[in-house]
Amino acid sequence: MSPRRNRPHRAVKPEPSRDGERHGLERTESWHGEEWVMRPVSGSAGKTYRCPGCDQEIPPGVGHVVAWPEHAGVDDRRHWHRACWNARERRGAKVLRSRNAPRH
Repeated sequence: MSPRRNRPHRAVKPEPSRDGERHGLERTESWHGEEWVMRPVSGSAGKTYRCPGCDQEIPPGVGHVVAWPEHAGVDDRRHWHRACWNARERRGAKVLRSRNAPRH
């Protein structure tokens, strides 16, 4: 008996993009009266980032969100923990740091 084939017999075509979506999982969200582009990433870049929501590091290999204002450049991209991005409306505008904390 031959093994069962678990893949589809025909190729699945990607759906056309809907309003608010760009490439793949990239989409726009409104925050502080501005449109922001948000993209979930797998965290496989091998770099450490600092989340602007909680001011903690995002280690390599941890999935997170990259967000930037829609009409801004590449330099304005920020890497957020998913929970921090989802809670951005409930958080205060100023992040409290200790005296010796780095200012990244």
